[in-house]
Amino acid sequence: MDIAKLLSGVPTGLWIGGEERAGSSTFEVHNPATDAVITAVADASAADGIAALDAAEAVAADWAATPARARSEILRSVFETIIARTEDLAALMTLEMGKVLDESRGEVRYGAEFFRWFAEEAVRIGGHYGQSPAGTGRILVTRAPVGQCYAITPWNFPLAMGTRKIGPALAAGATMIVKPAQETPLTMLLLARLMDDAGLPKGVLSVLPTSRSGELTAALIDDGRLRKLTFTGSTGVGKTLIRQAADKVLRTSMELGGNAPFLVFDDADVDAAVEGAVLAKMRNGGEACTAANRFYVANSVRAEFTEKLVARMSAFTLGNGLDEGTRLGPLINARQVGVVVDLVSDAVARGAKVAVGGVAPGGPGSFYPATVLADAPADARIFREEVFGPVAPITGFDDEAEAVAAANGTEYGLAAYIFTRSLDRALRVAEALQAGMVGVNRGVISDPAAPFGGIKESGFGREGGSEGIEEYLDTKYIGLTS
Repeated sequence: MDIAKLLSGVPTGLWIGGEERAGSSTFEVHNPATDAVITAVADASAADGIAALDAAEAVAADWAATPARARSEILRSVFETIIARTEDLAALMTLEMGKVLDESRGEVRYGAEFFRWFAEEAVRIGGHYGQSPAGTGRILVTRAPVGQCYAITPWNFPLAMGTRKIGPALAAGATMIVKPAQETPLTMLLLARLMDDAGLPKGVLSVLPTSRSGELTAALIDDGRLRKLTFTGSTGVGKTLIRQAADKVLRTSMELGGNAPFLVFDDADVDAAVEGAVLAKMRNGGEACTAANRFYVANSVRAEFTEKLVARMSAFTLGNGLDEGTRLGPLINARQVGVVVDLVSDAVARGAKVAVGGVAPGGPGSFYPATVLADAPADARIFREEVFGPVAPITGFDDEAEAVAAANGTEYGLAAYIFTRSLDRALRVAEALQAGMVGVNRGVISDPAAPFGGIKESGFGREGGSEGIEEYLDTKYIGLTS
């Protein structure tokens, strides 16, 4: 792979008003597999944020007035452009984030689908008209774009976490400023250029990489022209942003942390449950908010499940994600390796047994092996905290009520997984689980056509599905005389 050629087509400046601009300073982007510097990108300041907001405001009225069909066609063109550049986007994503190439290719396809989906939703924005029940007039309800939007995206899915915010905002007729994670700005910068190539009017989208996130975000929130804030990231940061947004009464969408339980009942197909567990745990190397974090397995099948999961996890070979034979790339940085090491050490100190993995190989690169912790105690920190790594702690249960209570015993409520052959049990448990999304006999549940989001401290608002565009629309009532 010609890395230099790949990088030559990627903007490294600020993307404002449909053009690349230099910043007053830069910061480095590193490859987590080698610790080497990939390149340096412009470091956006508060003033740059206001410049992006100026550009968005300048085109906001025209973009909102653009016929829905025209917006739809542009989004469809963006989808096709992304698919045509799959290999470039996948390689760039792996270079800056670390995931293996096959997973990066999958993210490109998944991320692109939000543009295809919302291209179709753009022409379905509706309203309604009817008679007032009191006979005093007629009721006309219309929908309007929310206005200027600001999206803060994480490093774990450098493309898809942006496309599922940008797609519905643009479909609704709103403008968007994106602040990608400091660790992974390159994928989003390339997407901005591809969207420009696909015909997006200049100014509708800006991308601001920065190492001064708090400064940039405060400037945008404090400016009265911003009307919508959407964030994917940790619950702690989300709470801070909610407090900041409250001063301006901004519309907000928060997709926050997760601590997904994975329940295997005594009537489950154990082989299918193991396959599902591998998908739910190891997608993105475990660095996903939907990743299965806590494995509750019926004691009657726990030994069989553990043995088979260990066999599958043992096959995940560590290496540079750019190497086609690699099954598991690095974590995002050494700090995240330290988090995983601490959580595993705590569980082992409390009595968990390392069935496979459990030892970080050391540098260069931020690697941690696929790990299974058998007989993990319920009081281990790893059952309470999001591990964001390739570690599967397993504990047992005796009855359904015990499993549901354990699964719900967290402040988080994003995703959950159930494996059972009983439809009655599947529906009963799915309804009892306190989670915004539940997978039944499947380990991957994300779908652009389905509403993604959580409850409790996992956030509010939905991305994807027909619900996704609602986050970027205001409802207006017009009262008419009879």
